[in-house]
Amino acid sequence: MQIIRDRNRSFELEEILVKPLFAHLATVDDDTPKDSPVWFYWDKHECEMWMIGTSTDTFPKRIQNNSKCAIGIVDYNATIGKVHHAGFRGNGTVEHFDSAIAYKIISKYLGEDEEKWDRRFQNLDSSNVLIKFKPKTVVVRDQSYRI
Repeated sequence: MQIIRDRNRSFELEEILVKPLFAHLATVDDDTPKDSPVWFYWDKHECEMWMIGTSTDTFPKRIQNNSKCAIGIVDYNATIGKVHHAGFRGNGTVEHFDSAIAYKIISKYLGEDEEKWDRRFQNLDSSNVLIKFKPKTVVVRDQSYRI
């Protein structure tokens, strides 16, 4: 994975990837761009991003038809003028459901105690799929401003 940094306006990529932020998954369907907000888990050892797709989501089918996709993550705080952006470009694949990976994704956002999770996220099964995203490049840019 190639990381592209602006030396004067950069930040550590891992800082944004461990936070429970939304990622925006961009895919293409019949030459029309589509955007899906998703929760994610970053596996830093494999340099892979994982997301869950449900039976009603359309983005897994788009990825099966065209694996090229992009992901944008923004850490924004208006009270202090913080804007950290990471933009990924690469390929996604649809993978069989794995409850251990799903747990890593959901617990990042809802905490480790599954019994406290909203019922929609408890006991997920193989009716769901996982999306594995392998970035080729990532652009890391600090676009913060002074208040």
